[in-house]
Amino acid sequence: MSHILIIDDEEAICWGLQRLLQGEGYQVSTASSAEQALESIKTARPEVVVMDVRLPGMDGLTAMQPLIAAIGEVPIIVITAFGNLDIAVRALKNGAFDYLPKPFDLDQVTTVVQRALVHRQNSRQLSDRAAAVESVDTLLGESTAMQEVFKRIALVATTDAPVLIRGESGTGKELVARAIHRHSARNSQPFVPVNLASLSPTLIESELFGHVRGAFTGADTSRQGLLTLAQSGTVLFDEAADIPLSVQVKLLRVLEQREVTPVGSAAAAAVSFRVIAATHRDLREQCAAGTFREDLYFRLAVFEIELPPLRNRTTDIPILAEHFLQRCDQNRGSYFLPETIEAMCNRPWPGNVRELRNAVEHAALVARNGPIGPEHLPTMPITKAPEAASSEQSMQQAVRKWTTEQMSNNVQRDLHERFLSAAEPALLETILQQNGDNRAAAAELLGIHRATLRKKLQSQSD
Repeated sequence: MSHILIIDDEEAICWGLQRLLQGEGYQVSTASSAEQALESIKTARPEVVVMDVRLPGMDGLTAMQPLIAAIGEVPIIVITAFGNLDIAVRALKNGAFDYLPKPFDLDQVTTVVQRALVHRQNSRQLSDRAAAVESVDTLLGESTAMQEVFKRIALVATTDAPVLIRGESGTGKELVARAIHRHSARNSQPFVPVNLASLSPTLIESELFGHVRGAFTGADTSRQGLLTLAQSGTVLFDEAADIPLSVQVKLLRVLEQREVTPVGSAAAAAVSFRVIAATHRDLREQCAAGTFREDLYFRLAVFEIELPPLRNRTTDIPILAEHFLQRCDQNRGSYFLPETIEAMCNRPWPGNVRELRNAVEHAALVARNGPIGPEHLPTMPITKAPEAASSEQSMQQAVRKWTTEQMSNNVQRDLHERFLSAAEPALLETILQQNGDNRAAAAELLGIHRATLRKKLQSQSD
């Protein structure tokens, strides 16, 4: 039974609210002053406080901080007959859950108390979940997929093995890398994230390996590279697929020989760091295409961790949404309606966890400290259906992957014929689904006659 504490110097108000809330099944106690309330909570801790602003002795706004300090983050509902903007702002700044001016409707009081209890329960569950996954930093999730990620982090963190983290953009690849570093023997040394996509192609060698004075035009002083700055620590190669081929050769030499040669210098310096790479692309496909060195891939992918997209771990969405809401600067007591959680769970989230975090911040700002409904979520971006060109590109990628994994050099000559035979049924099925089983539209998209499509489908069914 939830305990509600009412603090008001008017006996009639205390009596009326006590009868009302007891009728709703709550345990209710009363106090006529802040001082009396502070004494009473030593023996009976409330889960919600309903408090008047005008009190004898210490006023309600002043009493909020001592109350919070004594009983923790318990929702405080402020009521007053002398409400104005200043009091409302001060109450919310001091940590009030909600603000009710007198005279108030009794049903309104019941509703606000119910909301406060839901908010407290959600906050408590969030704290428990955060504590349960403290060993993996701010990574959250109770799904089977995320539990597997946690296990793999724990398995590799205590070693010095290179790690390749794969996953779509926004899934939290850098968080995983930081968790590995934090739980490794190198955790007291630097963690140096290197976003290779953001480095200038003309200066990437200088950024990674450093340079000596006069190495190139504009090099007025010598400079240490990022790999040297990561000495004894961990370096994260983010967007590893963007490493130019010319740099891949030198990087492989650094990883093999454990020494760095600055641009313009003949002297190599010994280095020791753990390497973690992250990418949203398939490096094996890039190896097959000749844009990524196979020997560097095997050097980076000693141990792999794959992060699931958010659409494949929808049971984690409520946990993540509550976490982001509690950390949101715009949140001053907002909470999610059940239909909002349902709406979020039904979204595809192409931007994954990053998109969810931004959506929660947007919703909290629009809801203005009130309940967050589905209408407060940002509009979903319009996505175009895949065109024939993209289907062809997917086929080409599948060819390269299949070639790398399944075929040896002595059967390259019949690659095209064998692949089409294996891939055509899946391709036809996908195109038909995209066009609502409209054969005419599917045939047009594939660039074949409708009769040809009908024959292909008939041959598959036979």
